[in-house]
Amino acid sequence: MIFELKTMGRKDASTARTPVDQYRKQIGKQDYKKTRPMLRATRLKAEAKKTAIGVKEVALVLAAILVLLLAFYAFFYLNISNEVDLDLDPDEN
Repeated sequence: MIFELKTMGRKDASTARTPVDQYRKQIGKQDYKKTRPMLRATRLKAEAKKTAIGVKEVALVLAAILVLLLAFYAFFYLNISNEVDLDLDPDEN
């Protein structure tokens, strides 16, 4: 009985195809129908899409610059405000 279970599992695994494998096979068949210039254009388009700078990266760089500027401003604002408080001593009247 144990031997039957092992062979059944192997048989089921080898004959069954996943939907992903079927999709890949279908796409592969469609690619053969395309001409070389079409395939080259598709490849170049995909490469350009990979190397293009996205909005997300630009937003992250701008946010980082803004945080640095705010930290710089806050540092000097706190230093100047502490110096002004020391000059205004209420007991000097």
